[in-house]
Amino acid sequence: MAKIVVVGGHGKVALLAEPLLVRAGHEVDALIRRADQAGDVRATGANPVLLDVEDASTQALTAAFAGADVVVWSAGAGGGNPARTYAVDRDAAIRSVDAALAAGVGRYVMVSYFGARPDHGVPESDGFFAYAESKAAADEHVRAHAPGWTILGPSGLTDDPGTGAIAVDEPQGSLEPGTVPRADVAAVVAAVAGREDLVGRTVRFNAGTTPIDEALSR
Repeated sequence: MAKIVVVGGHGKVALLAEPLLVRAGHEVDALIRRADQAGDVRATGANPVLLDVEDASTQALTAAFAGADVVVWSAGAGGGNPARTYAVDRDAAIRSVDAALAAGVGRYVMVSYFGARPDHGVPESDGFFAYAESKAAADEHVRAHAPGWTILGPSGLTDDPGTGAIAVDEPQGSLEPGTVPRADVAAVVAAVAGREDLVGRTVRFNAGTTPIDEALSR
């Protein structure tokens, strides 16, 4: 099994994905911002690593990724502060890609969002603009530079119970954005981390009726 580093290890999706990865036999390090988050991470079976990615240099991230087979980016500034959004969702994400390359990581999984693209269409006056710009820039850097990359584009996240089933935007552009439970996003992260056949793919998805492994194989 693989050694996996989850960036944003105390996030809602990450805390749901980590026990799935551990149960699959992976060794999981979870990067966290604050020491008081460590207990929640340990409860998932993952190993908490204190490193605030907003301020961490490429060199510090490279050290955190040493020996890893897979890096999963599941961090985010949480909105509300454009400067911090750019610092985390764009700049730190880009540094993490460069660090994964420097550390010799073979696989990089980016958790993005359904509408992420350079022509996202969000007006500059909208509070979502900084996030849309940041994710578009980070995703483009992933596509250009990340090792063995897969980008996940879930629709609007809910706290509904997971169903184990999704609808994938395949062919791309055929599916309108909707919603998807965080638990199913976590299950997709866990499924994708161990699958080489999804390298070089952007997977946009909603809640649906097709079992996750089957949907990802189409």
